[in-house]
Amino acid sequence: MTTPPRQADLTAPDSAECQPPTDDGCTLCGLPVPAQSYTDPGVDGVFCCQGCLEVHQALESTDGIGREDVRERAETDSSRLADVDLEAEGLEEAFLGIEGMHCSTCEAFLETKGETVAGVVGIEASYATETARIIYDPKSVDATELPDRLSGYGYRAHERGERTERSDEGQALVKFLIGGGLFGMMVMVWYGVFLYPTYFGYEPVADFGGYDGLYVAVNIWLMTTFVLFYTGYPILRGAYVSLRAGVPNMDLLVATAALGAYAYSTLAMGLGRTDLYFDVSVAIVLAVTAGTYYEGRIKRRATDLLTDLTEQQVDEARREGGETVPLEAVEPSDRLLVKPGERVPLDGTVVEGEASVDESLVTGESMPVGKEPGAFVRGGTVVTDAPVIVEVGEGAESTLDHLVSLLWSIQSARPGVQRLADKLATIFVPLVLALAAGVTLLLLATGSGLSAALLVGLTVIIVSCPCALGLATPLAIAAGVRDAAQRGIVVAAETLFEDAPDIEVVVLDKTGTLTTGTMSVVDVRTEGNTAVADGGDGDDTEAADLLARAARVEALSEHPIADAIVEATPDLETAAVEGFERDRRGVSGSVDGEHVVVGHPELLEGKGLSVPADLESQIETARAAGDVPVAVGWDGRTRGVIVVGDAPRSRWRETVDSLGDGREIIVLTGDEGAAADRFRAVDAVDEVFAGVPPEAKAETVRRLRTRGPVAMVGDGSNDAPALAAADVGIAMGSGTKLATDAADAVIVGDDLAAVDNALSIAAGTNRRIRQNLGWAFTYNAIAIPLALTGLLNPLFAALAMAASSVIVVANSVRSI
Repeated sequence: MTTPPRQADLTAPDSAECQPPTDDGCTLCGLPVPAQSYTDPGVDGVFCCQGCLEVHQALESTDGIGREDVRERAETDSSRLADVDLEAEGLEEAFLGIEGMHCSTCEAFLETKGETVAGVVGIEASYATETARIIYDPKSVDATELPDRLSGYGYRAHERGERTERSDEGQALVKFLIGGGLFGMMVMVWYGVFLYPTYFGYEPVADFGGYDGLYVAVNIWLMTTFVLFYTGYPILRGAYVSLRAGVPNMDLLVATAALGAYAYSTLAMGLGRTDLYFDVSVAIVLAVTAGTYYEGRIKRRATDLLTDLTEQQVDEARREGGETVPLEAVEPSDRLLVKPGERVPLDGTVVEGEASVDESLVTGESMPVGKEPGAFVRGGTVVTDAPVIVEVGEGAESTLDHLVSLLWSIQSARPGVQRLADKLATIFVPLVLALAAGVTLLLLATGSGLSAALLVGLTVIIVSCPCALGLATPLAIAAGVRDAAQRGIVVAAETLFEDAPDIEVVVLDKTGTLTTGTMSVVDVRTEGNTAVADGGDGDDTEAADLLARAARVEALSEHPIADAIVEATPDLETAAVEGFERDRRGVSGSVDGEHVVVGHPELLEGKGLSVPADLESQIETARAAGDVPVAVGWDGRTRGVIVVGDAPRSRWRETVDSLGDGREIIVLTGDEGAAADRFRAVDAVDEVFAGVPPEAKAETVRRLRTRGPVAMVGDGSNDAPALAAADVGIAMGSGTKLATDAADAVIVGDDLAAVDNALSIAAGTNRRIRQNLGWAFTYNAIAIPLALTGLLNPLFAALAMAASSVIVVANSVRSI
């Protein structure tokens, strides 16, 4: 195996990073491979880094399942477009957001509808992420036409980057209050005054055989029509979509019951009868709509969708001469000026200047990486402390933009998990409809009247409990979302409740998840003394003086390590530092007449400052722990060491132990060496994959899915594709918007223990959904036979249906 040597200085570039990439792609992640590639005699392929090689070696033959088996398990039916060669076939792809999808039937319908559009070769839709990927022929259809071509039937397609006005909740409230609350209440009032008394033998207030009765009936019919076709439109649309897709769902059963009662009552009204069941239609529509509205209202996103990523993406670039141009105007080999604090617009090579680059957003590595002429830099990373000139590479691509595109591709190929109720509906709905039709035909064949036969058939449909079945899932999910919010967890995708209980593998990102993700002073060690921060016998005054001198010099630097040292000195003096100098390995300047040097130990030695043996030992100890030792010296020798690192989160060990109870724990990180090795010694951690680039994280998760359902926990944009590829993605709220958009749940605070809480709440909610459905079907097992024998009429069927719904509601509102 060929591997470049790693330098002890974690801020310095390694030799592989300084080489521009070759044209051959990495076998695992597809990234360009550096000139000094990573290979192994026992492994087929060429890799861009040691992390990709190790992941490929560890997971290529897991359980005897190869790459295609993994993709078949992960994407079952959605990988059909994966092998389309866009460039060879002259095709292009587009990603659209889709509003209005609410089940897997919607996916099938939209995919079928989309492929009827001229010029569209294929489409993958995901209701879980409200995303669709469209492969199209630009010669036949323009990309700007696609949103209009795919909109309709209650769905709205729009560009993923388009910021839409979120007025859905307000519209739903108006629709429910006007269509449901007002007209539904009026229907029930008219029933209470004119119809219900007749069911109990009282004389009718109005003569339903004359004009007065017809007037009352027509008014009830008009108000019911508004409730059914306006408030109940989403239900009717869902039923229509299920029929078009050939996949029965709960909407079909609910719509059949509501429309059946409405149609029968309309006919009875025309015949002057009083057995009108418009109230049944109203009750069904209002109950199911109320449950769905409550579910939608209680949900809250922790962050906005990908449209808010614009603050992290670059849309302009500055040429070497200072001219600012749109990013699309930049050509390969153009030279761009990137100043401290700015993001590198596009992938390229440093040709002038030296600087430390923060790659955490893109690669997940916590330590800044030193870049000098000849070093490869990724688009989306941040130059921290000095300006550099970057020559744009071939293709003029940005690694950050590539991550966004990769995330969209994964999200569109990720089918939404079908709700358990809809799975059962594929069997239950046809069965109920067949029973209702069968008993109606049987009664007609045995001489019963048309009215009596239709009533029994209608009763079977009504008593099949569409309200309880329709409420079973949304109310339980709403309660789960509520309970999660009370514990600082925001549920971003309801599929969490379907997938989380089956998780067998938990993958934890290191930087920003197991650790805080920010540089901080871990310890201060002075010459001749033990660590003051660890409770040793060092001199606190001596350590404080060392830290204060270093902070005064570092205050003039923009490096992240300098920021950590300054932040650790709250009472920092603002006195001027004379003769300030910046070096790639540190800084120096005169403080109170003493020339203070702060930085890499080799920098101090190069300036003639000796490093005592005891401090040499402390430096090696810090490096072995994965931290950065910053030497501080003056007057001819090194006086102490400030240890800076990415500190682990509080209670992380307890959380890992809890998550590992019955599950496999994997730590995945872009860091290498000691920063990753510290987690190998943790008993609850089964494996650590280090040095894994962002593109390979998603592939790693896919391969791990051969071991069982996977939960991925991360925080950075580099984790977003892996979060989307996992069965369950959980993002830390302190992370980037790209990560939180890709996740199924977001931890609002920084408490890692909330990850275990999220899985527990999801499991509890899943049990409640099953309890609700279990009750509804138990009820059906008793009520449907009674309806088939004619022992129940539609009114008592509606009352029984209401009682069943009350039980479901009571079970759902309990806290988990």
